[in-house]
Amino acid sequence: MISPAPLLSIPASVPGQSGSGAGTALLALDLGTRTGWALRERSGRICSGSQPFRPQRFEGGGMRFLRFHRWLTELSQVGAPSGLAIDQVVFEEVRRHAGVDAAHAYGGFLGQLGSFCEHHRIPYQGVPVGTIKRFITGKGNASKDAVISAIAELGHCPVDDNEADALALLHWAINAAAGDSDG
Repeated sequence: MISPAPLLSIPASVPGQSGSGAGTALLALDLGTRTGWALRERSGRICSGSQPFRPQRFEGGGMRFLRFHRWLTELSQVGAPSGLAIDQVVFEEVRRHAGVDAAHAYGGFLGQLGSFCEHHRIPYQGVPVGTIKRFITGKGNASKDAVISAIAELGHCPVDDNEADALALLHWAINAAAGDSDG
């Protein structure tokens, strides 16, 4: 099972999407203990959700990273009878964290993501938080609620701010691939 959270699947009717990047499966991730994700499949359909990776009571410190790696592997194989279902990955690049634990968790997830992408030869790119917020809301320091509202205006129903951030990042990446100067 990929995600216990409700999934949103809608046909992508993204401005600036036509032509450029069509047929490319793009995964956007907001890395963290509750990882937000959004996947534009090769067909253009967008699926998204929020996946928890909280440490369990009797687990060692690295188990959540192993669960993250297994989840990435499962997600990359969905709908791909041969090969991988992901052609490119973008992730939210965080430079400052609220605390040491958050920084350690982010570093662990980023290490697993980098290892996964390098192993499978999937190109991956970090995008600064301010760039994503400025793209989706017009303001680089927008609140979580502002990002959620902007994503809702595009027709999505994110379950939390993590999913909203991943969807915002996905839309940024789609516009950037289409050559939009704002992307």
